[in-house]
Amino acid sequence: MAEILTACREVLDAYRSGKLGQTEMPEDSNPGFTEEEIEQRYAYFSLPMALNYQRNSYTMWKSALQTYRDPDVTDVFDVVKVNKLSPAELQAKLTKHKLALQPNKHIATWRSIANTIVVNWGSFEALLKASEFDFVQLRSLVQEKYKKGFPYLSGPKIFNYWSFILNQYCGANLKNSDLIEIAPDTHVIKCSVLLGVITKTEAETMERQEISEKWRNILQGSGIKPIDMHPVLWFWSRNGFIYKPAGVFDVCSAHFFQTR
Repeated sequence: MAEILTACREVLDAYRSGKLGQTEMPEDSNPGFTEEEIEQRYAYFSLPMALNYQRNSYTMWKSALQTYRDPDVTDVFDVVKVNKLSPAELQAKLTKHKLALQPNKHIATWRSIANTIVVNWGSFEALLKASEFDFVQLRSLVQEKYKKGFPYLSGPKIFNYWSFILNQYCGANLKNSDLIEIAPDTHVIKCSVLLGVITKTEAETMERQEISEKWRNILQGSGIKPIDMHPVLWFWSRNGFIYKPAGVFDVCSAHFFQTR
């Protein structure tokens, strides 16, 4: 346990000092909203999240930016206007810059979330206010009470990462953000095995939520929030583990590095 925490701190420091390589986030591809563009910011960093499944995040967010900057289709980020568009109109707008790749499923997902927001709160900002900017209350609304109205966005993995993005890019400053779980994608799972958080067998058989719980237990009392490790591990793996922490790995991990 102590060795794992030592390694986590080393990799976290390496991330902050630029030793992990390229660390530009996919979400950095954004319009650069002003302080007054609150609802636009929430919508931009929320709706595309629900389409980001098994696809290149960098490509998807570039498509989101192209869509937002195109005056002919930017209204897809206005939930009120989305509700007034016909299915064919919404499909044409979302597929123009390949923001939506599945012409039926992705359009239905986008419309469903927009409709849920409009009918129940009127705007994303109002949803955050209704939850009192509290992660626990937001989780209850999105993952429980209105779960069917938030396809994909309500899933544990994407919901936790979306909450992180709301803090990171929208200035939501959610209360209880220490409860946001790490999102175990392919890169995080690779790092979890390498660091000894889980075994290779567990990586293949364990539920994602169980992996998140393992991380929470290991980081408990360390001062490191689980979700804060997500971008660190994501870039560490994605960049080919070019940074190698000193003296904290067992023989298996050492062999792993030698065979990269």
